[in-house]
Amino acid sequence: MYLSSTTTTNLNTNLTSTSNPKMTTPLTLHTYFRSSCSARLRIALNLKSLPYESIPINLLKDEQHSTPNTTLNPSASVPTLIHHHDNQNQPSFKTPTIVPQSLAALEYLEEVYPEAHPLLPPLTCPETRATVRTLANIIACDVQPVTNLRILKRVAPLGMDRTTWSKELVEEGFRAYEEIAAKSAGVYSVGDRITLADVCLLPAVWGAERVGVEMGEFPTIERVRGNLERVEEVRRAHWRCQGDTPGEFRVGFEVEV
Repeated sequence: MYLSSTTTTNLNTNLTSTSNPKMTTPLTLHTYFRSSCSARLRIALNLKSLPYESIPINLLKDEQHSTPNTTLNPSASVPTLIHHHDNQNQPSFKTPTIVPQSLAALEYLEEVYPEAHPLLPPLTCPETRATVRTLANIIACDVQPVTNLRILKRVAPLGMDRTTWSKELVEEGFRAYEEIAAKSAGVYSVGDRITLADVCLLPAVWGAERVGVEMGEFPTIERVRGNLERVEEVRRAHWRCQGDTPGEFRVGFEVEV
């Protein structure tokens, strides 16, 4: 059976309630099932065993441009991570922390929950940390921005095929990732522990498959991908088993209960 690791709530009734500290969980993620940036946060939260409330933002219905969403995320995008504070001894922390960019949110989780499945190597390994960040940024800066929905909507009127555009740009980014990861990888992209690099990579691979990228051309990425998808916390973050995933996409995809 398929299982979402989150609960979903209605956009219009819940976006405005984010300042309420009396939440069943201190973390809220505004997300979209197919968003690779949202998937990064879902993977990280699952790995860190941090429960969170999931509020779906339907990008195809332009809900990202709604006033409640842009109030939280001026970029009119997803994800937005919200950390609700309820510390009676520190009133200044009662205002929620709102992080509307995925890499910043990943780093925030590392700093707030440092002992929960760390996704960066120790501070004593600055070179390795730099490699992790380099790989994460290849995906976050070179691949994802030029293939996201906002850009693709502008490509078609120029007479370009959206799928071809995405495929070529993803392949360019993957070639760079592959070259570096071929030297740094163990079981995962950098050594034998899952890092921020892997958290960014895997959703990009899921998206790459949808535009016809032949993953066999990137043997290190493909091997790392296989290892990641054996981890149940990672599988639960897949776009095919989220609370807002349409039923037709759920068929045949299973995660462990």
